[in-house]
Amino acid sequence: MKIAKIEQFFPRRRMRLVKITTDNGLVGWGETTLEGKPMSTIAAVNELAEYLTGKDPLRVEHHWQHIYRSAFFRGGNVLMSALAGIDQALWDISGKYYQVPTYKLLGGAVRDRIRVYAHWGIGSRDEKSLEQAKIRLEWLQKSGYTAFKSGPSGKWRAHEPPAVVDDFVACANLMREWVGDEIEIGFDFHGKMTPSLAIEVCHQLQPMRPMFVEEPVPQENVDALKQVSDHVIVPVATGERLLSRWEFRKVFETQAVAYIQPDVSHAGGISEVKKIANMAEIYYVHIMPHCAIGPVAFSACLQVDAVVPNFLIQEQIDAGLGNDLFETSWKVENGYIELPTGDGLGFEVDEKLIRQDDRITQDKMNLLGYGLISSNEELGGEFYHLDGSVADW
Repeated sequence: MKIAKIEQFFPRRRMRLVKITTDNGLVGWGETTLEGKPMSTIAAVNELAEYLTGKDPLRVEHHWQHIYRSAFFRGGNVLMSALAGIDQALWDISGKYYQVPTYKLLGGAVRDRIRVYAHWGIGSRDEKSLEQAKIRLEWLQKSGYTAFKSGPSGKWRAHEPPAVVDDFVACANLMREWVGDEIEIGFDFHGKMTPSLAIEVCHQLQPMRPMFVEEPVPQENVDALKQVSDHVIVPVATGERLLSRWEFRKVFETQAVAYIQPDVSHAGGISEVKKIANMAEIYYVHIMPHCAIGPVAFSACLQVDAVVPNFLIQEQIDAGLGNDLFETSWKVENGYIELPTGDGLGFEVDEKLIRQDDRITQDKMNLLGYGLISSNEELGGEFYHLDGSVADW
């Protein structure tokens, strides 16, 4: 069995899919979405396709090592995201070849179902915002969610006036009031704060006992992250922008966080995220995989979640359950998703719809035959403070 063809599709905003087809007709799907860099992974996958075509798709680890190590320059978000999608697709093929869910090839399940959380929050206390927040909460609770994630809106500087901090904390406390004490709530700071400001805000949030605070400071400085962790009781999390075991190493060795959040479509795919989780286990660090893109990436996350003992909870956005692209969408019941039972990554795609929507997207784009989506439509773009200086997203 050999890899015969590699194709790419862009059926939705913030969704890049790679399809690998073998010479005997097996198909594997992966997701290479890199938010804010819509063209980059497309080019990277096209480059890697030359190496992969004609190779045995079952040699997943061999191909991972070659793609990562063969180039003089290793890593980076473009290569690791392209590698991640390819890795997912190869694991999908492997599961289908052996006629088992992929997680059974990774050591087998250590749990019977997988807990997930949804995105929900109160961004403002004006009447319209509160009504919208209440409608979404009711819908999510009917869908069975028992955990949510929110975060401070707008642009934050090194220090904010008391009114800004107080308003965010008031919104957080109102969330707790609405859902009660049996529901988990986490907060994503998106790396917007300095250590001192993050510590101040965490202390203000402590009475409502958040499940975690994610990326309180930018991910580049592990010492700053540890400074926050050392001064707050709230569990600190990071990792969606760390891309390999080597980038997580100092986080583990310094015990800088309680939870990590590698992204299966950025951190080298299923193969690498499982290795990262195994490293984390010996430091008593739990894993909450990041996944804020499409359903193929989410399905790949479920394979890792099934097999690592130190899994805590899985991020999920509405589009991750299927987004009409799957024949059968994932279903949340009482805050959990049952283990996948289908071969490979466990889903069947509506390829006719994917190709149809891909053509629609391509009609809106026109660059080098691949198409272009503005980074402003995804993550990135131009963000400035009032004085014209550059703000974090």
